[in-house]
Amino acid sequence: MAERLQKILARAGVSSRRTAEEYIRQGRVAVNGRVVCEVGAKADAVMDRITFDNKPIASEEKIYLLLNKPVGYVTTLSDPQGRPKVTDLLVDIPQRVFPVGRLDYDTEGALLLTNDGELGNRIIHPSYEVNKTYEATVPGRLAEEKIRLLKEGILLDGHRTWPAQVKILAEKKNETTVELIIHEGKKRQVRRMLAAIGHPVKTLKRTAYGGLKLGKLPSGSYRRLTMKDLKKIFSGKIPFTFKKIPD
Repeated sequence: MAERLQKILARAGVSSRRTAEEYIRQGRVAVNGRVVCEVGAKADAVMDRITFDNKPIASEEKIYLLLNKPVGYVTTLSDPQGRPKVTDLLVDIPQRVFPVGRLDYDTEGALLLTNDGELGNRIIHPSYEVNKTYEATVPGRLAEEKIRLLKEGILLDGHRTWPAQVKILAEKKNETTVELIIHEGKKRQVRRMLAAIGHPVKTLKRTAYGGLKLGKLPSGSYRRLTMKDLKKIFSGKIPFTFKKIPD
């Protein structure tokens, strides 16, 4: 059955659908020996020979990982500056996986990695409203008016962010630790939201995807996720069908 190429690539674990579209535009995908650059192109995953960077794609066992990303790692699969990549931390994972979303170089915490493009897309896309929880330490104390602005949404690049859930976790004389829960994924969004209200971030950590919490996972370590874990991300019900993994 013919399907869009980006869907086939995502299901094969090459990348998310959005990234796969860019790979197609770059001429890195071929069907039966012919390079395809049209994003709307279709192919049959069973009958056609599909290659990415001249290597046949294959249906790999799906894998889902939760990593506690340290500061000083990038969440790209290649880096022109030669900085450490999060995939460098995966010492016993034979499958090629990609990060679900991003965490900045100077941000730490929960990062999902998988070869399941469909799941990655469902978590990243704001229409599915998967919450991400962050803990930020900022200078000063947040006045009620500043908290209200975060809860109502901050204007970034001409668009107002969706309302954030805000909770003060700790207050000292000269700094505050605040928890923010959002479901969008704009570039450096939490940092920009807090900077916009006059409290630039000193440290930032993502602590959860939905109900899946980082917990006591040590920095730089990772663990495989179970079906029970994945259900926590989506509030108990996974919104699509995929091969069952262990509970």
